[in-house]
Amino acid sequence: MARRARIAHAGRAVWATVSEDGTALALAGGGSVAADEAQWLPPVTPGASIYALGLNYADHNRELGFAAKQAKPLVFLKGGNALVGHGGTTPRPADANQMHPECELVAVIGRPARNVSEAEALDYVSGYTVANDYAIREYLENYYRPNARVKNRDATTALGPWIVDAADVPNPQALSLSTTVNGQEVQHGSTADMILSVAGLVEYLSGILTLMPGDLILTGTPHGVHFCAAGDEVVTEISGIGRLVNRLEAA
Repeated sequence: MARRARIAHAGRAVWATVSEDGTALALAGGGSVAADEAQWLPPVTPGASIYALGLNYADHNRELGFAAKQAKPLVFLKGGNALVGHGGTTPRPADANQMHPECELVAVIGRPARNVSEAEALDYVSGYTVANDYAIREYLENYYRPNARVKNRDATTALGPWIVDAADVPNPQALSLSTTVNGQEVQHGSTADMILSVAGLVEYLSGILTLMPGDLILTGTPHGVHFCAAGDEVVTEISGIGRLVNRLEAA
């Protein structure tokens, strides 16, 4: 399995290849770093656009009191400062008593895509990674227009640990997702339950704008709402992709 990670090394951000057993990172310019000693960065190309989906799982929509399927996809943009890498920490505001994690499959675009059909859309995806896109319900003003305090706060979207090549993920709609908080499972689902598949999302977005190499599409989250506290360890995991660890700290 080919996996690419981005880490901080010798004062700069570098890409590395993850060993088969996941214990070492081979640096692009030579040398290696032990995985448990690495400072993991979000595996994203600087300057890439980040598109996020809301209400893209029927079971989660019902959980929130919405119709199972929305008439149109709910898409919003995220800024780069919202991202934090594997093993990183996320600030929990003192008044965020309804802050909960959201496990999401992330598709990484590999080449320019414009007006791509669903049938050929996966040919434009170079790989996949995992996101934990926290939501803060107290700050939510409108589900259809998520405001910056909900979805664009610094370090509130954990991403990683690495990017798995698309060739190693033959069917992105057959993956299980789970979230644990301090070892207790609070969220479980399958990408088979997505309303718009990865291919459908590439088709939809590329019909509006040109997707560029490195762009990320966060594809939504299944049911399971669990409010977290400062000090909690949150693990979001997707079968065949990876296990992403994040910790909450008091802001």
